[in-house]
Amino acid sequence: MNKTLIVVLAILGVIVLGGIGFFRWGAGVYDRAVSLDEDSKKAWSNVQSAYQRRADLVPELVATVKASAENEKTILTQVTQARAGIVGAKTPEDLTLAGKKINTAINLAFEAYPEIRSTANFATLQSQLEGTENRIKVERDNYNAAVAEYNKHIRGFFKRWALSMFSDGEFQMKQGFEAVSENADQAPDVNKMFKE
Repeated sequence: MNKTLIVVLAILGVIVLGGIGFFRWGAGVYDRAVSLDEDSKKAWSNVQSAYQRRADLVPELVATVKASAENEKTILTQVTQARAGIVGAKTPEDLTLAGKKINTAINLAFEAYPEIRSTANFATLQSQLEGTENRIKVERDNYNAAVAEYNKHIRGFFKRWALSMFSDGEFQMKQGFEAVSENADQAPDVNKMFKE
């Protein structure tokens, strides 16, 4: 073999190996972009899931606390009215009748609702609201981190060049979470719920 042929084959070998290396690098850039894109989509789905949890949970908690408070209000009203009958009693018969009303009211109240719990229910509601909002914040932060990682990957000069060669422009910059005025993104007005 002459030296020229060896040099030509060596140059062709370098070109072929370089092309293969370039192809592998480009494919790696593309695959990583796909993976980061999917991670950001999953992170956004988790944000949506946290919103749905809030939308499902908060009205149920408020309804439970409202029902509990209303029940206790009824019990206390009955007991107060029965006690008022004792205070207003003018004859021994009135006193006996009022005493029977108190016993009946107290017995009915404790049979229907043996333990006063509205304060604990309000505390549970407050804790659940705080926990729910914290979960949403964590998921939003995770989404923003996934978007930032994706955007950093596709914005690199050589990576952007490789992605333009290996894809049809499917990898575009993503926007991180921003506050919006959509109903699902708004925390519920708990005070309004109690007034309804």
